[in-house]
Amino acid sequence: MASGGLQLLGFILAFVGWIGIIVSTAMPQWKMSSYAGDNLVTAQAIYEGLWMSCVTQSTGQMQCKIYDSLLKLESSLQATRALMVSGILLGIIGIVVAMTGMKCMKCLEDDQVKKMRMAVLGGVILLTAGFAVLVATSWYGNKVARDFYNPFTPVNTRFEFGQALFIGWAAAALTILGGAFLCCSCPRRETSYPPSRPYPKSTTSGKDYV
Repeated sequence: MASGGLQLLGFILAFVGWIGIIVSTAMPQWKMSSYAGDNLVTAQAIYEGLWMSCVTQSTGQMQCKIYDSLLKLESSLQATRALMVSGILLGIIGIVVAMTGMKCMKCLEDDQVKKMRMAVLGGVILLTAGFAVLVATSWYGNKVARDFYNPFTPVNTRFEFGQALFIGWAAAALTILGGAFLCCSCPRRETSYPPSRPYPKSTTSGKDYV
C-alpha cells in the first residue's frame, strides 16, 4: 500500500503535467521554419500551431492569424487537436477524482478502501490523458520529420520541431508518471479467516455448598 507521500508526489507531477498540456496546446510553436538551406531569408521566423500560424520579424514583432476554416485543415491536425483537448478534459476529471482519494484530504474518511480506489481511478484517468497527449505529439512530430526529409518538399517550406512539441512530450511524461504513482495506492486484498468459535461459559460456581 502506497504511502501518503507517494500519493502527493504523484498528484503534484500529474498536476504540473496537466498545466504543461494546456500550455503546449495553446502555443503556436508546434513547428518552426527550418534554415537548412543556403539562400534562405532569416529576417523572419514562421511558426505553425494547432490553432494559428505566426510570423516573427527580426525586430521581435509577432503577427498571428487564426486558421479560417476547420474543414480546410488536414485530418492529422484535426486529430491532434482532438487528442490534446481530450487530454485536457481527462486531466481535469482525473485531478478531481484523485484529490477525493488522497490521504491528505478529508473526503471519504470513513471508508479507507473506497478512498484508495478513488485515488487509483484518478491515476488511471490521468494515465489515459498522458497517453492521449503522447500519441498526439508523437504523431505530429513524426509528420514534421517525414515532411522535412521528403525530397519533394521545397527547402523554403520545411519545418522543424517547435518548443510546444517538447513541452507536450515533457507534460505527457509527467502526467503518465504521476498517474502511475497514484495507481500504486491500489488496496491489497486481505485474507479472510473463519470466525473463531466462542467457548461455552461455565455454569458451575466456584464453591459447592452441602
